[in-house]
Amino acid sequence: MPEFVSFRSVVDPSDCDFLGHMNVSRYFAACSDGVFAIQAEMGLTAQDMRSGRRLSFAVVHAESDFRAELTAGEAIHLKTAVLEIGGKSMTFRHRLFRSADGSLAFETLFKCVLLSLQDRSAKEIPADVRAKASNWRLDA
Repeated sequence: MPEFVSFRSVVDPSDCDFLGHMNVSRYFAACSDGVFAIQAEMGLTAQDMRSGRRLSFAVVHAESDFRAELTAGEAIHLKTAVLEIGGKSMTFRHRLFRSADGSLAFETLFKCVLLSLQDRSAKEIPADVRAKASNWRLDA
């Protein structure tokens, strides 16, 4: 199970810019939601962020390719996988698809560091998070 469906939606007219296609910011919003979804599956839930370990992944680098326009009314879904697991960082691949035909519209790589929400410094990825992340690792 190397990919996880981390986001589903329908492109709303308010998601579109004056050019008539989904605005760049909405692509990244979907990917941001995807990171929160997969990190929750790894045990870094909203509750854990608020009153537990207070850790969350933060994007430090992104590389993106826009493959096709998306327009209002189209159903979309995002698949997320883990490419690399480092000591304090993880690289996620997000791919956004048209649900109707499965065509790829957008893909990006997010290099993220595990951030302490208390002191805003990078932290070692806990063993339990690392183990769960391996479920979505592409080369595993």
